Formats: sequence, C-alpha cells, structure tokens
Amino acid sequence: MQKVVTAGQAIVDGLVRNGVRHIFGIPGVHTYSLIDALAERQGELAYLGTRHEQGAAYMAYGYACSSGRVGAYTCVPGPGVLNTSAALCTAYAANAPVLCLTSEVFSHEIGRGHGILHELPDQLAILRGLTKWSARISHPSEAPRLVARAFEELTSGRRRPVALECPWDTLGQKAQVELDVSARPMAPPLPDPEAIERAAKLIASAAAPLIMVGSGALGADAEVLELARLLQAPVTAHRSGRGIVSEDSPFGLDLAAAYALWAKTDVLLAIGTRMELQFIRWKQVPSELRIVRIDIDPTEMPRRPTEVGVVTDARLGVRALLEALAPRLRKRASREAEFQDLKARARREFEVVQPQLAFLDAIRAVLPRDGFFVEEISQVGFTARFGFPVYEPRTYVASGYQDNLGFGYMTSLGVKVANPTRAVVSVNGDGGFMFGVQELATAVQHRIGSVAIVFNNQSFGNVLRDQKTTFGGRLLGEALRNPDFVKLAESFGAAGYRAATPGQLRSALERALADDAPALIEVPGEPGAEVSPWPFIHRG
Repeated sequence: MQKVVTAGQAIVDGLVRNGVRHIFGIPGVHTYSLIDALAERQGELAYLGTRHEQGAAYMAYGYACSSGRVGAYTCVPGPGVLNTSAALCTAYAANAPVLCLTSEVFSHEIGRGHGILHELPDQLAILRGLTKWSARISHPSEAPRLVARAFEELTSGRRRPVALECPWDTLGQKAQVELDVSARPMAPPLPDPEAIERAAKLIASAAAPLIMVGSGALGADAEVLELARLLQAPVTAHRSGRGIVSEDSPFGLDLAAAYALWAKTDVLLAIGTRMELQFIRWKQVPSELRIVRIDIDPTEMPRRPTEVGVVTDARLGVRALLEALAPRLRKRASREAEFQDLKARARREFEVVQPQLAFLDAIRAVLPRDGFFVEEISQVGFTARFGFPVYEPRTYVASGYQDNLGFGYMTSLGVKVANPTRAVVSVNGDGGFMFGVQELATAVQHRIGSVAIVFNNQSFGNVLRDQKTTFGGRLLGEALRNPDFVKLAESFGAAGYRAATPGQLRSALERALADDAPALIEVPGEPGAEVSPWPFIHRG
C-alpha cells in the first residue's frame, strides 16, 4: 500500500504493523513529528510519558524482559540518547529486545560540528556501540524497510536492543511511501546432528551432570524439565534463567544449593548462558569438567572451554538432545530426595543472612506464584539471588551482568505495563531508589500499580562494608541523608507505608497489592546491620 506520509508516520505505521502496543518516552522539539504521528494512532498504540529519558528506556527494558515482546521507547538525540545509555547497555547484557527510536540534528548538519541543538560528534557510532544493530532513516521511503529490519534483528538470533535514528527535518518530510513491508525474522539454525550425537554420548556417560540455564533458555522450560528428569540432573540459574525450572520442583536448585554439587560435577550442560555463575562467581572449576553448550549465538562457543557446542535455539537443541539420549539411557534412580535435602541444607546454611532473608520470606509469602520480583543492587537484592524462590520463567527481573545501581523501580513500571493483571514488586535500597524517584509521578499519572519496597539503611551498604573491611575503616561517600519516604510517596499521590518488621512488611504488602495502585513501603534499618550475602554468591 503506497501513501503520502511523513517519515514519522511511516515509522509509527511500522510499529503498529509489528505488534507494538505501548511506547515510553519524553517529547522534544527534535521528535515532534514522531510524537504527532503517535498521537494520530493513539487507539492502536499507547504512549506513556515519563519524567526522565532513563526512566523511559528502563520501562521499555522491563516491558521486554517480563513479556518477551519488544519494549519500545523514544527520546530526543544527544543528551536524551545519552540519558538512556545505561538502560541500553543493560538490555544488551540481559538479552532484551528493546527498541530505541530517536532523532538527529538537521540532516545537512550531521557531522559538521556547527553546534546544533543536541548535536553529538557521531551519535550513530555511539548507538552502534550499545546495541546489536543501529541505522539512520535518511528519507521517508526508507522508514518501512528499516523498521522491518529493526524487528528482524529484535526477533532473530540472540535478542538484544536495536536503535533507529531519523534526522529532525526528515521526520516531518513527506513522500510517497510503500507501507506494506513485513519483517522476516530469520529461523534459528537447526541443531547439527553430529554435534547432538557427540553431546548425547558425553552426557549419557556422565556420573554427575549439572544443567545451567540462562535467559537464552527462556521458552524451553518444558524441554529442560524433561531433560532434568531423564538425567536425574539438577538445574540451576543465576539471574534471568531462574524459574525456567521451578525452584519448588525437586530439580530446580538455587545457586547456593547447586554449589554443593559443583566440585563433583563431571559434565556441565550450559543452555543459553554465559556461565557467569561457574566461571566468575564460583571461580574454581572441577579439573575433569567437560562442557556441552547449546546457544543460538555462535560467538559464545570459543569464549569458554567447550567440549561440544551446538548452535541452535534452546528448545530445538534440547528436544534434539532428548531424542538422541532416549535410546542410550535406562531409567535412572530418582535423586529427588537428594536434591530436596540439598536445598534444605543450603537454606539452613544461608539462614544467617539476616535481616534480609526474613523480609524476603515475607515478600514470597504474599507475592503470587506468577507475580514479578524486580531485584536491585542492594543487600536484599543480592540475597534474593539465592534466598528468594522463583517459580515461573521471567518473573525474576534483574539487570544482567551490568548490575547497575538504580535500575529496579523504573524497570518495574515497564513490567507492570506489560503485565497489568499480575502483581509486581521491586526491592530497592535507599541509594538506588533515588536514581528513579521521579518516576513515582509517572506511576501515579498512568496508574501503574507497581509496589516499591525501599530498604532504608541510610547508606550504600556494599561501599560501607568494603570500606570497613578492606580499607581500614576510612569512610567516604557511603552515608546517605534521605527524605521521609512515606511522605515523599504521598506527595506524589502514591500510597505510603512503613514496615519495621517482616510481619509488618507482609501486612503492608498485602494491602498494597490488593489496591493495585502505585505504592511505596519503607523498611527502616541501620547502616551496616545486614549480614553479608556475598559468601554465598562468590565461592571458592
């Protein structure tokens, strides 16, 4: 279908054609023509204005992580783009399909250095350094094909963010445009039969196999559980892979329980994971360990020593492996009781990580099985990596290897927009929460019912501990003077609660989730009062 439209209208048409139903952002003079095009399609695509570009990008990230769908945001060029860079690199680290739509200076001024409003020396180069793929739309006629290409990149291979920029003048320029251009995602490569045979032979001979899953295994939960039962092998995850096998299943082990088996593991089956847990957190690798990897990204295979690498989609790879293993294996003796005992023993060992664990227990008791838990770079967030059971895929939302302070609350709003009927809770430290406190206004304006729990220990907890233990107690920059968080929430129009004990937190959270409206629960604490969770994350 050909039509005379602006580049902005062509871009928005492409978003609608590719199933985008929400977009986050802040209007600005460079993007007025895009914003106007969005206004024309309000019945098909909801625009949620935020209070900071960083908030818009993190909301798109939360939307993508929790749903598997594309999370989209728009911002002005230059400082607007740079304000979103932390969220973009988080999406890159956590394999999230996030689309950045931005503008540029006037097309004839790009690269000339005249100091045009929001000009950067080479914005497209910056975006290409933060994303899987980025491009510039230089004429309205290019918009449908480049938008389609963006969605091909977002939905093919390893999911990572992409960006499109369109110059200020070009966004409003009109031309005859062919709008009916479809994205054609690439089918995943089929598993190599020879590699599958070698992998099956190796796994069948293993005495103590361990399955490690990452975000690349999302969508293969049924197949992974079937494989775990066939092998009587435990399944563990670090962050994004949690819940692929439920941790109330005998086979789903948190990282603390799984570590007890690590020293005797002879074959590690790594599915859609960088193996950060084994190579960076646990550090000491068993001398006889052999690794089988299933990953859609071929560049992952040489990064760690791999006996057999299968480049394919996780579901296809595990299904092929199941078929190859079936004739090789007799029914194995159940290890379910052993795994349950390991989990109970690990819980007794990390029970000392208080008061964080008691508060996490209170949250778990209230949050539905399919509710979302958004962690944060905080003492409670770190403890949650082993101390908060996860039951369903995508319900534990983290920031990948970036581990960037302050992402949590803003991300949780995107999670709730993508999943309006499900409970969403974010756990925040006082320092991290203040990175995105202004988005309380966004939550109230759009009635986004995410519940923020703010653990207020008046400090950057890790910094305080490290300065005390490693730097002779010389303290600098660790102390925080905070507002009254309850009054702060109420001033925005959100509900505010204070909970000093796990029991009070449980009651407050029950009320907040029942209201399904923006809420904040402050949990006061003392600086340095938390037991360190790190001995259960960094081992060896």
